[in-house]
Amino acid sequence: MKVALLVILGLFLGALGGAALGIGAGLAWVEIAHTTSFEGHSGMLVFFTFMPLGAVIGGIGGAALFGLLAMRDDAIAIERNPAAEPARSRDR
Repeated sequence: MKVALLVILGLFLGALGGAALGIGAGLAWVEIAHTTSFEGHSGMLVFFTFMPLGAVIGGIGGAALFGLLAMRDDAIAIERNPAAEPARSRDR
């Protein structure tokens, strides 16, 4: 269950980050390629092409990354066991 929840969290966070990176990449593409802005063509290119592609790629990557981290219990401490108290000497 822990793995599934972390995969869903990774999917959500990856999609958000990927969409933001997709917008940035789309804006860079519009500036570099001198895409026309006639009737909002450059805006539609960014928000209907680059943003969804970034969200899909980021979501898949985030879900895979969080899933791999969740499957490796020794690499990430999600559930902590209480530390054992040190043994006291009876010399007192």
